[in-house]
Amino acid sequence: MITEAELILSTTELPEGRAVRSRELLSSAITLVDDLLASAKTPAAALGRKGGSVTAQKGSDHFRKLAAMRKTRAGGRPRKDAK
Repeated sequence: MITEAELILSTTELPEGRAVRSRELLSSAITLVDDLLASAKTPAAALGRKGGSVTAQKGSDHFRKLAAMRKTRAGGRPRKDAK
């Protein structure tokens, strides 16, 4: 669709140089899309693979403690110790 819009603008003349600027923006968009498609792994996919192993390292005691905090509505980040 972006390439088609760029083709249409290349054959059209708009006032105040709007067609030229639009073509510049569309060519930048094409470059960005090509770059995104070229990257095989997305950052989310890389983090998703790591998630299961890190969760397993925390152990069942960690999740038991979280469940207890939810029951007493004491969830959230623990307070810092004042030194």
